[in-house]
Amino acid sequence: MRDLAHQLPLRLATGAFVLNSGLTKRGADDVAAKGMHGFASTAYPFLGEMEPQKFARLLSTAEIAVGAVLLFPLVPEGLAGLTLTGFSAGLVGLYLRTPGMRLDGSLRPTEQGTPLAKDTWLLGIGLSLLVDDVVRTYYRWRG
Repeated sequence: MRDLAHQLPLRLATGAFVLNSGLTKRGADDVAAKGMHGFASTAYPFLGEMEPQKFARLLSTAEIAVGAVLLFPLVPEGLAGLTLTGFSAGLVGLYLRTPGMRLDGSLRPTEQGTPLAKDTWLLGIGLSLLVDDVVRTYYRWRG
């Protein structure tokens, strides 16, 4: 556990942020659910077939689960990193696929895209946890 103390700030801050986001969405009303669903369906058309309230509940549950995995210290760093990486990759995909979020021909965000572009930080944190686990495992295996 002492070897992983440097990850504690990353996991606490990120886990608390994602958990709070999921808890906030937990009681989404019809208008909020339709907004979230419509936005996500633009980037991921297969979601269009899902009922907005069901989508909001699923998103809320996913965020709560990701937050909990990050906050629970007994979850190994690799699993925590994989969970966050998978979740945040979907968010970054939302940023990349939604029209008007990026400047034409660029990865740079528009003013509207800045709140989504910040999800790249979550992806970076997830990948850092994964790389840390891979490197640590390699050196343990090597002896």
